[in-house]
Amino acid sequence: MDYLLYIAGFGAFVTYLLWFRDMRIFRRTRLPGYQTAALHGLAYVTLALVAVDVALIWDPIVGLGLILLALYLQGREKREKVFSGQEPALDRLLGKAPQRKDKERG
Repeated sequence: MDYLLYIAGFGAFVTYLLWFRDMRIFRRTRLPGYQTAALHGLAYVTLALVAVDVALIWDPIVGLGLILLALYLQGREKREKVFSGQEPALDRLLGKAPQRKDKERG
């Protein structure tokens, strides 16, 4: 069952990656959908971290279920479309959204 712990750790890593991506896109564009996604992402990352602890201490299956719940909830957030579809997948993964010219500096 050790492999389930590695899967749980990878799921938590993916949750963190998606949260950082949402934060970066919000910082570059200042779109309200990404602000909400970044704020809610903090709760989903916390849930994923608790899920890894549950997988380590109690039951790996329950921990994986909680991580899947965190990833599902993170994917249901409403976000604006910032990519045209012509960008490379790595740029979309890392959140390299084009900066808005009219956003305020700060």
